[in-house]
Amino acid sequence: MSRLGALGAALFTALGAVPVFAQEIIGQPTDWGLGFQPAMSPIKVQMHDFHNMLLFIITGIVLLVLVLLLFVILRFREGKNREPSRTTHNTLVEIVWTTIPVLILVIIAIPSFRLLYASDRVPESAITVKATGLQWYWNYEYEHPELGNFAFDSFMLTDEEAAEANLPRLLGVDQEMVVPVGTNVRVLVTAGDVLHAFAVPAFGVKVDAVPGRLNETWFRADQPGLYFGQCSELCGTAHAYMPIQIRAVPQEEYDAWLNEMAEQYAAAPAPAQATQLADARSVQ
Repeated sequence: MSRLGALGAALFTALGAVPVFAQEIIGQPTDWGLGFQPAMSPIKVQMHDFHNMLLFIITGIVLLVLVLLLFVILRFREGKNREPSRTTHNTLVEIVWTTIPVLILVIIAIPSFRLLYASDRVPESAITVKATGLQWYWNYEYEHPELGNFAFDSFMLTDEEAAEANLPRLLGVDQEMVVPVGTNVRVLVTAGDVLHAFAVPAFGVKVDAVPGRLNETWFRADQPGLYFGQCSELCGTAHAYMPIQIRAVPQEEYDAWLNEMAEQYAAAPAPAQATQLADARSVQ
């Protein structure tokens, strides 16, 4: 994998087709972090709200059970009940402890279904990217009505390359996905060999990549920066080494990147690309 990442980085550097962006890393793990990564998309904001609501409900249930336990321990201890009660049931209590859990489930179900619908329903999108999981890297294909379609592979950087590029270890890649800020991005997800999963925590995105099947998801980056994800399905010995790197940039920078990438891959004939990929695989 180290020689593979070096080959990819050398290839793109030699071609000189990738512009240099200002780097602000936002969506990445943090040491001793608690909770989710900052929400940087509408769906992730809803996920945060739903998660916090569940925590409040669970906390309330735990406190209620604690109060009831303390009440039972103190009220019905042996010292105060020399003659134990022989009550076998209480209709009111049984109605209450059946009705309250049902109401809690209804309260949870309504926002849960709303979130599932919002995450599953792909809105009208200006950009469509096809992400294909392969052992062990990602391939991204962009669809553009004027420039045509173009695709490129994304390999993980070695530790030395990541340190030199000031990118997180095991998360930096040689060729990242680039999207414009504030634009709905539709992602078609599939796999070319085994099960993979496309997951970017800061966007609230996680969808299976299944060979022979096309799943879809979407996100909208609300802030410029660099976001990371990983394959989240056990896909083989190098499962931990196929990260996802997405850069959100202003529309002008995205247009410049798009034109350069389309020109680069339109100029390179398909057999040459296939040969480069075969050479990269042979040194993995």
